[in-house]
Amino acid sequence: MKYPRSLAVLIIMGIASTFAANHIAARVAFDHGVNVITAVAVRSGLTALIVLGLLLAWRVPRQLPRTTLWRLGLVGALILLQSFCLYSAVARIPVALALLTFNTTPLVYTLLTWALTGQRPSASTAVAMAVAVAGLALALGLFTATDAVSAALTSGIAFAFGASLSFALVLALTDRWLLKVDGRLRSCLSMTVVCLGALAIALSGITGTGLALPRDPTGWLALGGLTLLYGTAITFTFILFARLDMPNNSIALNFEPVAALGLGWLLLGQTLGGTQLVGMLVVLGAILYIGTRKGIAA
Repeated sequence: MKYPRSLAVLIIMGIASTFAANHIAARVAFDHGVNVITAVAVRSGLTALIVLGLLLAWRVPRQLPRTTLWRLGLVGALILLQSFCLYSAVARIPVALALLTFNTTPLVYTLLTWALTGQRPSASTAVAMAVAVAGLALALGLFTATDAVSAALTSGIAFAFGASLSFALVLALTDRWLLKVDGRLRSCLSMTVVCLGALAIALSGITGTGLALPRDPTGWLALGGLTLLYGTAITFTFILFARLDMPNNSIALNFEPVAALGLGWLLLGQTLGGTQLVGMLVVLGAILYIGTRKGIAA
């Protein structure tokens, strides 16, 4: 039985806040010795174990065709890229701005769907997308930033957009290939691919560094916190998915950058100027409009 919509939206906002808190903990971990690839490997590995426990407890069938396994591997690789890019953005720019940029995924997904299927967005949606892009530029300070500030923001913004594109591809491929696969099994296998991929990258030295453990107790607490928060949020999402009516209510996940803004101010001392706040509201309003019009999961 589905929850009443008001309760479902409140629960989803709580899940979004937990995801935001995970990114706050990640920023603390990065400031205390942990690198991005370590955070991705630990978080995804422990989450995979948690979801595997649920699969075994609920006796979910785990046999899949070989083609589906290859497709899950590709989706997992894209999730690895998305995780790496998003944590890299969080490590470079204020968490709220990183998540705001990442939450342009519905816009990117709309454009990607247009490119792949020829399904053109409506005129009103196109206008909302243009407004969202302008609001994002305002929130990021691109209209008024000095050359030095722009240079400092460039890599963080690029990583956040990379995460948005990667996750839009995950949504598109999941919609085309994997809708019939049990969500818990899909997530367990995807997180396993992410963990193994992150460990392989760390051991190969592709990023220039291997695994980097925390250098002090604060770093260990933050690493444990980001893992616990992410695992809790994603597990509750899987367990309550049907009762929350996610296809109609998932737009509430766009509360994440708002929660990150409050938590970033409270715990990290990160603040945004008045112009940035206006830009943030413009982006969120445009995304909410597109999500309610098109039913796109954020």
